[in-house]
Amino acid sequence: MTDTFSAAGPATPARGWFSRAEGWLDDRGKGAWIAALVLGLVLFWPMGLALLAYMIWSKRMFNTTCSSRRTARSLHGHTARASGNSAFDAYKADTLRRLEQEQDAFEAFLQRLRDAKDKAEFDQFMTDRDARARAARTGDDGDGAQA
Repeated sequence: MTDTFSAAGPATPARGWFSRAEGWLDDRGKGAWIAALVLGLVLFWPMGLALLAYMIWSKRMFNTTCSSRRTARSLHGHTARASGNSAFDAYKADTLRRLEQEQDAFEAFLQRLRDAKDKAEFDQFMTDRDARARAARTGDDGDGAQA
């Protein structure tokens, strides 16, 4: 009699199947996850509820995890493969490096914009607070009438 399980035990085949199914759904995006959820609810409602719980737990329901994983996976997959044409590979590597630098510069720019907005909001808050404090010291209620 032969043993059908690997050395890792019976959990390995189920884990491989689950990982493949998860990757397949991720490759197709959030719509595929929603379709699987609806199908699971229609065919066997406990399976649909389990899929819903998994989607919420893994944060697939409320953000762009699927598309960002798919993009990252495809981007890294293309950088690892060589085309066989050294000139093209050098051009591709240079272009990807330049794009990464531009992305870093853009993210730094966005951070500076957020910081400037935060500073402007804080300065406005401090100005309003100082005006209220000055009005309270002088007995002014803020509309120009004396108390």
